[in-house]
Amino acid sequence: MAAGRPPPGAPSSAQHDDLLLDFGNEQPYYGGGQRSTLNDDDLLRLHSDDAQGAAQPRPSVSYDDFVGSGQTTQPTATRPIQPAPGATGGGGPISPYPDSRSLDRHFSQTSDLGNYQRYAEDSDDYPDESTTSYYQHGGAIPPDSAAARDSARARNSVLSMGGGLIGRAKNMLGMGPEGYSEMDLPLTDPRATARVDHSHEPPPPQKPAKKFDFKFGFGGGKPDPATLGPRIIHLNNPPANSLNKYVDNHVSTAKYNFATFLPKFLFEQFSKFANIFFLFTAGLQQIPGLSPTNRYTTIGPLAVVLLVSAGKEMVEDYRRKQADKALNMSKARILRGSTFEETKWINVSVGDIIRVESEESFPADLVLLASSEPEGLCYIETANLDGETNLKIKQALPETSSMVSSSELSRLGGRIRSEQPNSSLYTYEATLTMQAGGGEKELPLNPEQLLLRGATLRNTPWVHGVVVFTGHETKLMRNATAAPIKRTKVERQLNTLVLFLVGILLIFSVVSTVGDLIQRKVEGEEGLAYLFLDPMNGASAVARIFIKDMVTYWVLFSALVPISLFVTIEMVKYWHGILINDDLDMYYDVNDTPANCRTSSLVEELGMVEFVFSDKTGTLTCNMMEYRQCSIAGIMYADKVPEDRIPSGEDGEDGIHDFKQLQKNLESHQSAQVIDQFLTLLAICHTVIPEQAEDGSIKYQAASPDEGALVDGAVQMGYRFVARKPRAVIIEANGQQLEYELLAVCEFNSTRKRMSTIYRCPDGKVRCYCKGADTVILERLNDQNPHVDATLRHLEEYASEGLRTLCLAMREIPEHEFQEWMKVYETAQTTIGGNRADELDKAAELIEHDFYLLGATAIEDRLQDGVPETIHTLQEAGIKVWVLTGDRQETAINIGMSCKLLSEDMMLLIVNEESAEATRDNLQKKLDAIRNQGDATIEMETLALVIDGKSLTYALEKDMEKLFLDLAIMCKAVICCRVSPLQKALVVKLVKKYQKESILLAIGDGANDVSMIQAAHIGVGISGMEGLQAARSADVSIAQFRYLRKLLLVHGAWSYHRVSKTILFSFYKNICLYLTQFWYTFQNVFSGEVIYESWTLSFYNVFFTVLPPLALGILDQFVSARLLDRYPQLYNLGQRNTFFKIRVFGEWIINAVYHSIILYVGGCLFWLNDGPQGDGFPGGKWVWGTAMYGAVLLTVLGKAALVTNNWTKYHVIAIPGSMAFWILFVAVYGEVAPKLNISVEYFGVIPRLFTSPIFWIQMPTLAILCLLRDFAWKFSKRLWRPEAYHHVQEIQKYNIQDYRPRMEQFQKAIRKVRQVQRMRKQRGYAFSQADESQTRVLQAYDTTQHRGRYGEMASSRPNQ
Repeated sequence: MAAGRPPPGAPSSAQHDDLLLDFGNEQPYYGGGQRSTLNDDDLLRLHSDDAQGAAQPRPSVSYDDFVGSGQTTQPTATRPIQPAPGATGGGGPISPYPDSRSLDRHFSQTSDLGNYQRYAEDSDDYPDESTTSYYQHGGAIPPDSAAARDSARARNSVLSMGGGLIGRAKNMLGMGPEGYSEMDLPLTDPRATARVDHSHEPPPPQKPAKKFDFKFGFGGGKPDPATLGPRIIHLNNPPANSLNKYVDNHVSTAKYNFATFLPKFLFEQFSKFANIFFLFTAGLQQIPGLSPTNRYTTIGPLAVVLLVSAGKEMVEDYRRKQADKALNMSKARILRGSTFEETKWINVSVGDIIRVESEESFPADLVLLASSEPEGLCYIETANLDGETNLKIKQALPETSSMVSSSELSRLGGRIRSEQPNSSLYTYEATLTMQAGGGEKELPLNPEQLLLRGATLRNTPWVHGVVVFTGHETKLMRNATAAPIKRTKVERQLNTLVLFLVGILLIFSVVSTVGDLIQRKVEGEEGLAYLFLDPMNGASAVARIFIKDMVTYWVLFSALVPISLFVTIEMVKYWHGILINDDLDMYYDVNDTPANCRTSSLVEELGMVEFVFSDKTGTLTCNMMEYRQCSIAGIMYADKVPEDRIPSGEDGEDGIHDFKQLQKNLESHQSAQVIDQFLTLLAICHTVIPEQAEDGSIKYQAASPDEGALVDGAVQMGYRFVARKPRAVIIEANGQQLEYELLAVCEFNSTRKRMSTIYRCPDGKVRCYCKGADTVILERLNDQNPHVDATLRHLEEYASEGLRTLCLAMREIPEHEFQEWMKVYETAQTTIGGNRADELDKAAELIEHDFYLLGATAIEDRLQDGVPETIHTLQEAGIKVWVLTGDRQETAINIGMSCKLLSEDMMLLIVNEESAEATRDNLQKKLDAIRNQGDATIEMETLALVIDGKSLTYALEKDMEKLFLDLAIMCKAVICCRVSPLQKALVVKLVKKYQKESILLAIGDGANDVSMIQAAHIGVGISGMEGLQAARSADVSIAQFRYLRKLLLVHGAWSYHRVSKTILFSFYKNICLYLTQFWYTFQNVFSGEVIYESWTLSFYNVFFTVLPPLALGILDQFVSARLLDRYPQLYNLGQRNTFFKIRVFGEWIINAVYHSIILYVGGCLFWLNDGPQGDGFPGGKWVWGTAMYGAVLLTVLGKAALVTNNWTKYHVIAIPGSMAFWILFVAVYGEVAPKLNISVEYFGVIPRLFTSPIFWIQMPTLAILCLLRDFAWKFSKRLWRPEAYHHVQEIQKYNIQDYRPRMEQFQKAIRKVRQVQRMRKQRGYAFSQADESQTRVLQAYDTTQHRGRYGEMASSRPNQ
């Protein structure tokens, strides 16, 4: 069976069409594992979260269509290529560097610049191309260059993004400038590869320019981006570049700036219905003669609420600005004159030539000019951009690769004509015009020369590059989105509850108003004459009275909606953020990184998460490969041998030997020759470049961490790779230096899944060394392989432990066979026509057969500490974990196994198709098989979906997304492989779109995860190895994935429970007090009279009941942290929204109504007949009202005590302390305030109140009567209908011993036995390098040569 997938057009997995699973007796098919041909811009165009059938936006226009035509590229169809005038139809070769004197050339983005609007907003500022360069001819930078930089910085502010607030306002009125903003440019359409030459067509007639063209509406006056043309970047000419006013390199991820803070903040605050309600009520209170309360009792607290919220937002945004500042102030080296000067990233400008050294990140998007490596090669890691950890190879143009010194660079003149900024990470078109031989030479630039901001230089001492895009124009930032305003599920529900209470308030007002009208009608004007009411003569008078009464009662009952609730919730959430920040269990001491809650307004949703979307590299893994074990000639070796696996004898194949025994066996064992060939293969069959340090040590430059780990493994065994030549490698083994002549390399790619190298060995024989996945090596073995079965058993064991495996094999090739094959191979190498790679693969098939199996290696892609336990615990808590990674399918499955996302007993549903129709069929068949199972043989808990990037592209289309989601949510785990950053966000948005009640959390550590983090309800960033881009954009940042466990199960559960209880108690306490006022209206002839003094009424929420909700919200623990972690099933309480359902809210409201009735009726009975005093005088309304206020307050505080789960000194201060404070306050305020002409209602009240025994008896009696029902309900519920958390609370209180750990250990042992016994049909293999030419890299290096004066290494190829 040929390896890999059937050829395009063949049916995919035909023999498995009727099966649900991809596991069977035969190996599953794999595709190339490559990214889809569609890029992120195509996905943006195809995918929208709008409803089905919504109008699609206009197609994006390509930047690439600059070929002098001014014609817009059509993205939907490929146009025929028209030959240039005078061109012959022959297919003769065309020189890549045509004669520069030709006037009718048509290079991409370079021709007929006069047809295009200049990049600069003011075309008069555009520099003449003959402007003298400062660096070539001396002289000073003009004094206005600093002003130009300031201007550029201003353009890069949030105000100017997308035209800015002022610019947008002008555009709405049709008064916008003729220019444009970079943020308005469309995305690149890479499919528009063919262009039409219109250079000889007559230009369209120009319309006369209007002096003032007024258009009313949105978006008027934006220019067609196709007319903008390329940007011109002058080399070594900062004054010329500064006149173009490119944006500077300042980057901001802050939510606000000085100008936008007020509008954005007010919009966010008044999106809450309660704040609109309070503003409306405050307005009504300002109407003189209508408000029964003081006019400032609502507007004052509302202002306080808004100020507190503004302060919290400012503090959190200040932290974001500080993080941005740290990045903007990073060190960079810019060429000034003939030397590199150290400066800050923020000072890097377009056109600057900068130097970046190994392990440093690129401060902007650069075009590579030269490097320390031969032929301008360099290695970069793009994990921060696309999640891929294998190193990418970039190469400078041959014409610039020799410019290794700063003096040579300072003499470089010319210009770059570059495409405009766009978001496509994988495309770039530009040309470099250099001064050469007295004329100019135009050279094409492509993505191979582009170094992106966010990528990191690896294994290369230094590179020189010229800056083409800066700041928010870099491709990294163009892929970023503005920080969204997120609202929690509880907040949205709270808005609904506020509307419900406003409805009740309206009913109360209507009842009271109608009651007033009826009372007036019944009593007549004579009966109520003492009230001096307006007469009811006529319909207009009745209407006027109705409106006045509605306003009066609206204001009177407005406190049903507690204004203190919102400032209380803000304070509670902010404090939760502090508790998360200060948790030592989530502090990572290795790099001194605590947890950081950047957006505290989302904390309660941490307790309601149902889906976790995780990146893999750097989030689950450390991206550090370690050589752990190997199997050679059927014998296992390992660096650490478990005690229960120590072999019984020297040849004990049942056990595991250590590496010391391997070295002994190399000397005298019967398998010594196999061991020698095994270690030789590790040392020579790779693409690693050795770098000799001054102290004699060797540093290996590996394109993938797997390759580096294997070479290091060979070094451990004494086979040291020391030098590479274009046609040979040199190793040290057994005390002698051996040189192997490299004859051919059959390169690795995703289809072959193997790599072969053919060497002439020191003994003169030709050998083919091959390493690759077991599926492709085992089918190419000869019949004389005695160790296959043993090696297979070892591979199964390695796979069960989550190790990445490779099979190693070799064969001796007879000389005549090699010579014949070499002719075929050389013919394939020179194939022209686009199928060279296929021909090389076919040639490799001819020689890769009849192998002898040497053994297998096992590499550990080391997981972060605690990852398997964390994922297992999250799954136990009912959280579904999806892994979205840029890695290959095999690697992702392998990691899924090792991190316990996937288990041995799971059924893997693999979707890996090449077309949309095949993808749909695959998804539909799997879904039908699950839904139509008659005997329920498939358990949902055992399903896991694995889908690759190309299939996912199709699955995310409108007509297929629901099908994909239905299958995915049935599975316990989902792995998406080879996904782009945008696809990560689209997957999150898809789940968000259809699972509207579910809370989604996304966690990642790189810039490629930012869009996913911002799309989810909660974004968590890992402050890891891939930089801080994700952490800066996230709502919460942590240092390790394992901290997610405590963040969700403990802090999340606590926050959800606390916030819910705070909200419910706040509503309860207000309704309990203000309903007594409603009952009083039936007794005061609906006159709008109040029971309580108005300032005391306002102080109810500000002073007397403000502390209990804070104590409940900040300190309450319904279950301890230890037991929440121990019993993850308790997390379901938040997922089911147990504590904040509408039913629970209704129960609290009914309870408040019940308490208010008892308090009002009881108060009336205690003070019957106006409460006659001992001296014969009645107590009066204010004595009765103040006494009732005390009873209400004691009842409310008693309820707080009843719902508190744990008591601390702060609870004592908040609950009993508030009651004591009220008694003291009333005693002092009631005496002092009337004398200051404030609250004159209290005049003479306090002496009568405090000397009356009724007052002191009434308060505890009514409170006990109210709370007796609550206590009885709580008791009966725990006794007869307990919840799960009630049992855990008893375990906590009585410290009941839990014996489950023993059972877990037993189950773990059973699982281990099953894993070893069960045959795995699929394993990950340790290959993650890029599918690009490794041969050109190998032939460029000669590490036996010394580096030059500037640290550069000359090319080993002869000059062409």
